[in-house]
Amino acid sequence: MEVQFREFNPFDVWFWLQFETAPAPMERQYIEELFDSWFLVGKLGGFNAENLQVQDEGLEVSYMNYNDDRGNDRLVALMHNMGEFEYEGVWGRCWFDLGTSDAIALDILINALDRLSQEYVVIERLVIGGENPDWPLPDDRDTFFSENSRN
Repeated sequence: MEVQFREFNPFDVWFWLQFETAPAPMERQYIEELFDSWFLVGKLGGFNAENLQVQDEGLEVSYMNYNDDRGNDRLVALMHNMGEFEYEGVWGRCWFDLGTSDAIALDILINALDRLSQEYVVIERLVIGGENPDWPLPDDRDTFFSENSRN
């Protein structure tokens, strides 16, 4: 799976997926469940790089002392909004307001999509940000987002 970044605004970003063939209903379900799960973790503040205590500890975490209060004194890292996933031919897209979530969220999404592509549905390319010349963005974006978002 090729990963490409275009103009990136975390508060207004489109994710574009180009598939090998138009995805079947079950393949669409896998894609949508992955993005829905990723968004839920983000909405709950899971992508906060300032509180990676276990990662920072290293491989040996047996009997690790976890500081329950450490996350409370950090800036929250919350995703704010997600649009509905759409498909057109071999393309899929979804809009997000990533809010204050940290860039680790993008790495986790890319890793998950890469595995999904290897195991379930071939994704030729993931494009993060920008516009797709093959599929223009909605003209009236305010109306689109109010009708197609999952706060």
